[in-house]
Amino acid sequence: MSKRFSVGLVCSRMLLIIYAVISLYPLIWMVFYSFKNNQEIFIDNPFGLPTVFRYQNYVKAWESFDLPVYFRNSLLVAVAVLAITLTCSILFAYATARMRFRGQNGLRMFTSIGLFIPMQVILIPLAVLVRDLHLNNTLWSVIIPYAAFNLSFSIMVLYGALRSLPFELEEAACIDGANVFVCLFRVILPNLKAALSTVAIFIFLSVWNEFNLALIMLTRDKLKTLPLGLLFFQGEFTTDWGAMGAAMVIASLPTVLLYCLFSERVEKAMTVSGAVK
Repeated sequence: MSKRFSVGLVCSRMLLIIYAVISLYPLIWMVFYSFKNNQEIFIDNPFGLPTVFRYQNYVKAWESFDLPVYFRNSLLVAVAVLAITLTCSILFAYATARMRFRGQNGLRMFTSIGLFIPMQVILIPLAVLVRDLHLNNTLWSVIIPYAAFNLSFSIMVLYGALRSLPFELEEAACIDGANVFVCLFRVILPNLKAALSTVAIFIFLSVWNEFNLALIMLTRDKLKTLPLGLLFFQGEFTTDWGAMGAAMVIASLPTVLLYCLFSERVEKAMTVSGAVK
């Protein structure tokens, strides 16, 4: 029995290692790609290590392609969407999960409808609404729709996390004289770090990589986000693909760093060990 178990364990680990290598290779290839020139990328050495590490690709991507402007716009949009979405979803999820009032279940089910509405279906009415609100060619034209589209997912995750917390936490706080806001911000939120980290990562990734809505709403060069900026890196007759690879690496860094910082909390999401003493 132990022999079969060890063979199965070795085989499963080998499969996981192979899967990890297959998953990581595109990222590694993109990093190698960013240090090469066009000749090396397409003809001489498309898959191997760079023969010469051309760090000037990163300098060119940062200085010649307005990458700081696109990077700043994407960061502003992502931070604003995170702030709006987390604030609204925390308050709504707390009210529906921890309080009792008429129609709370129907209200929560109504918000879940947003999970089943693809953005492409409402692009035209959304563009007309943005025009009527005089938000054309402003970052608010994408910030508000992004926040609205991410509300349903974040409410669903936070509602499940809040329902898993014992009500004794608030009962003990109320006995000590705490009001609703003290219970929420000083008792409940410290126990939602894992769920909040999970929601923040998913929202940041979806906003940082979104392309379709930004392409329609943002036409001025100074307002374009990184996905749009990468699209216009291509020249009319020739393209410096090494510099484009460097731009893609720079664009990927925030998401990779965010996941590395919060990956442990994501793995522990929806757990409340240690909440009750």
